Amino acid sequence: MAERNRVNVKIYGQEFTISGDSPRDHIIKVADHVDRKMHELAAIMPSCSMSMLAVLTAVNCADEYFKNIKLIEDLKSKNQQLEKDAQHYVQLWDDAKKSFLQYKEDAKASIETMQELQRQYDQKKDQYDKLLAEFNELNERLNNIKKINEDLKMTVEKYEKEKDSTRSEVKELESRYRDIENNFFDLQMENIQLKNELNRYKKNIEQDE
Repeated sequence: MAERNRVNVKIYGQEFTISGDSPRDHIIKVADHVDRKMHELAAIMPSCSMSMLAVLTAVNCADEYFKNIKLIEDLKSKNQQLEKDAQHYVQLWDDAKKSFLQYKEDAKASIETMQELQRQYDQKKDQYDKLLAEFNELNERLNNIKKINEDLKMTVEKYEKEKDSTRSEVKELESRYRDIENNFFDLQMENIQLKNELNRYKKNIEQDE
């Protein structure tokens, strides 16, 4: 069992011995508080008897006690609300961090997608440029063949008009002309295929853009 403290104190001019489990300093502080309250009341009501003064002091101390209890309860309630608010703001902060991290991941994914689309676009553009170069080259060849064909036609017409030209020469020229026509037809078919393929690549590039 804890040792009880016995303290001699003076309250409103009278000496008392107070015994309790509280520390000595605490007992002295309580006695000083009661003594001060009794002197304050005595200054207000000088004609009040000692017993009445003691009762009123006890009532005032009890009033202070319950007010302090109410204040402590209010502070506890406010503290609980502050803790709830703090948890709420912490949750909001965590949600904001998660949203930000998700945004960073989405942005990174979007950049990677954009880079991949740019790579595909560059690849298709290279293919388109190559096809366009091939098309221009074939078109040039086709124009040259057309010119040769026209020249041969003129030559054939010239030889047909010449009375002294031999039939064998005419047949040879006709054979060369047929060969050229066949080559010209093949080139025309290849040119049509290249045009169709070029149009398809143009549509793909326009869709990617």
